[in-house]
Amino acid sequence: MANEGIKSLSILDKDYLQWIKELSTRFRRSQVKASVRVNQVMLQFYWELGRDIVEKKAESRWGSGFMKNLSRDLKEVNPDATCFSETNLLYMKNFYLLYQPYLQIAPQVGGQITQQAVEQRENAITQQLVEQIQNDIFSTPWGHHVRIIDKFKEQPEKALFFIHQTVENGWSRDMLLNFMGTDLYERQGKALTNFQRTLPEETSDLARELTKDPYDFAFTGITGKYNEALLKEKLLSNITQFLVELGTGFGYLGKEYRLQVGEREQFIDLLFYNLNLSCYVVIEVKIGKFEFADIGQLGGYVVACNHTLRKEGRDNPTIGLLICKEKDRVQAQYALESSSQPLAISEYELEKFYPEKVEGTIPTIEEIETKLSAR
Repeated sequence: MANEGIKSLSILDKDYLQWIKELSTRFRRSQVKASVRVNQVMLQFYWELGRDIVEKKAESRWGSGFMKNLSRDLKEVNPDATCFSETNLLYMKNFYLLYQPYLQIAPQVGGQITQQAVEQRENAITQQLVEQIQNDIFSTPWGHHVRIIDKFKEQPEKALFFIHQTVENGWSRDMLLNFMGTDLYERQGKALTNFQRTLPEETSDLARELTKDPYDFAFTGITGKYNEALLKEKLLSNITQFLVELGTGFGYLGKEYRLQVGEREQFIDLLFYNLNLSCYVVIEVKIGKFEFADIGQLGGYVVACNHTLRKEGRDNPTIGLLICKEKDRVQAQYALESSSQPLAISEYELEKFYPEKVEGTIPTIEEIETKLSAR
């Protein structure tokens, strides 16, 4: 519990305050347990649906349009459900195919795992390790699984590694996305450990994501335990250091730069002034995937700087740069076309961050990606 909250309590007795802290911790822990349980039940259903599609050979049995028809029919019978899109059904099938060899234990003879089980997994997997794998898979939110399936559909060992890291470190979806873009798997080795963990820590990013809406799961020096705030802090520091050291006219004005806009305060991630361009440069950093709303926020900051900071006749119009972990190129292009402000969108990679130079003009998406991805 935050100190501010403690100060506002009506009883300030020491024992009472300690009891309140303990109750709050127990409450958060129970929230996480309940959310994980709901997640497990839902994932079990997804697993079984994917299994049915595979074992019934449904796509070959009922034709090429099977997934579309199944989606329509399930929605018809279950009109309140939001999980039966054609895309999600395909993810359920791939969810089952990706992990099925690791979760089906062959019959044991004389207490030993059979040769068939050894061949399925390439190595003998103990019952304890299988239980750990099962716990990791069914303690991870569906949105995380979708990201992992997209990237590692043909690499189950990598998929299991990042599933385990997610549960062990309490990663949110955005944190997972960031670490999948590094060589963390290669650095830390391919072997799964026997470390048992049944729940994420109740204060972790993963726990907060699980409890955000527990009944709706249709959803550079940085190491495991970093949370989203620390990751963003690190990125902002790297960007600032890089731009200032370039020698191309970037002057640092502030981090979380405060602007008064109407009756509300707004805080810009980074604000610079470029002497060569004679303009302010607004930089917003998103550690997750680009969304349409991000360009609206950035454009709003650019306009606000033009009204509150820019001097007519001295400064050119403010430009904005959005740096995100991942973007859909078509979505990004549409977003840029929707704005009349000079904006750019770029992805970053934690281990390929610094560009070699910055030109004296507003870069295209391709140009800025090349710079930010250069080793």
